[in-house]
Amino acid sequence: MNSEILIYQNPDGNIKIDVRLEEETVWLTQSQMGQLFGKDKRTISEHIRNIFNEGELDENMVVRNFRTTTQHGAIPGKTQEREVKGYNLDVIISG
Repeated sequence: MNSEILIYQNPDGNIKIDVRLEEETVWLTQSQMGQLFGKDKRTISEHIRNIFNEGELDENMVVRNFRTTTQHGAIPGKTQEREVKGYNLDVIISG
């Protein structure tokens, strides 16, 4: 099953998120969390690192690698696969 997360901003400036669930939770990448919260990816990364360093959440339970396909940057018409880390709802709402 492919899951897809769409983040968009409506005309009023409010951010809206359409999500599909996988394993009964929501998964976002650090970039997507940055878009959601209006923060730089580096800020999100630091926040997540602190969550794990302080033992608030177990990284093995709340992080998952997802394979994604994107357009190849140097070769038009060619795609490439890469893995990205997804963080579940527990990480997203930790604060």
